[in-house]
Amino acid sequence: MTFRRMIHAVETHSGEPMRVITGGAPHIPGNSVYEQMKWLEQNDDQLRMLMLREPRGYPPLCCNLIVPPKHPDAAAGFIIMEQVEYPVMSGGNTIAVATVLLETGMIPMQEPFTEFKLEAPAGLIAIKAECRNGKVRQVTFENVPAFAVYLDAVIDVPELGKVTVDVAWGGMFYVIADAAQFDSLQLVPERGRDITRISALILKAAQDQLPVEHPDYPGIGITISQLSGITDNPNADRKNAVMVASGPVDFDNPATWTGGVDRCPCGTGTCAKMATLHARGELGLHQTFRHEGLLGTVYTGELVDEVHIAGRPGVVPRLSGQAWITGFSTHVLDPDDPFPNGFTVGDIWAPSSQDECAPQFDSASLRNLDNDPTGGDVEASV
Repeated sequence: MTFRRMIHAVETHSGEPMRVITGGAPHIPGNSVYEQMKWLEQNDDQLRMLMLREPRGYPPLCCNLIVPPKHPDAAAGFIIMEQVEYPVMSGGNTIAVATVLLETGMIPMQEPFTEFKLEAPAGLIAIKAECRNGKVRQVTFENVPAFAVYLDAVIDVPELGKVTVDVAWGGMFYVIADAAQFDSLQLVPERGRDITRISALILKAAQDQLPVEHPDYPGIGITISQLSGITDNPNADRKNAVMVASGPVDFDNPATWTGGVDRCPCGTGTCAKMATLHARGELGLHQTFRHEGLLGTVYTGELVDEVHIAGRPGVVPRLSGQAWITGFSTHVLDPDDPFPNGFTVGDIWAPSSQDECAPQFDSASLRNLDNDPTGGDVEASV
């Protein structure tokens, strides 16, 4: 049988499920991984939708595509794909990709440490992996510069009232709110629905009221919401819950006030939080910061340098964490599959702008799509 697509992947988690595609993607044009990411976004977004939506995906899932590096100093490149965007950088996904490359032998492992560079869309990322008995025990990487944009900004949030937030870049733009502002809210898995509801409302309000700009990535706005709180874990300094949206938030439609809670401590979110703490004078260089995620796992960070980004003060974060391989998979697209881009359902997904049942396509219609390398522009929502 001939399939329209056959994708080989390694499944991992760091709490958060993170899929790493190792084969099956065609040649992607571009002189850098960033250019390849933009080409994929504009010309073959079907790959992202196919891998992240049902029946192959689910709201918290992230995905990475391994590509040959364009930079001569990099051992490999990777493109990050999430439910609503292509981030230029992701900490948890970097840890997952480094682990897969080493534990599958795509990059030779050396013990006790293997050092190499990865090319993310954001540029070169230096990796130092601690390895013992053929296993990656910890991945440490030096992230892109992070910086605070807003400190203690007050926004008006429907249903919540006035909320004080910070906004910072850690590889993505985060709006960060102290969870103590919301009575009795605890950052625990059992409160996941409350966390996503509050986070979605804050995210939309921040997007509307707090403009941001990155000098290297025009058009990228605030896409992630983080709730920050205290922890009773003696091995952590703060706790956080990050929400990854699964669709646009609409204040007039409560069904959209949802998303997937990040199951890991969130790498770029930790870097953004460290940038705000440094801007307040609460975290110095070379001071350990241990950030606990919703499941109790911890990423450990430190700030190793102070820099300026387009005249704005910033910091260079270093972060450490671990990921675990959970399986190996081959995903295919049957030529008669009526949902070539996957689908979402409003029981666990935020509704899209086309929140209605997509028509079932007959085999002839699907075969007509074969001449379109993107697999068509069907936005299937149920």
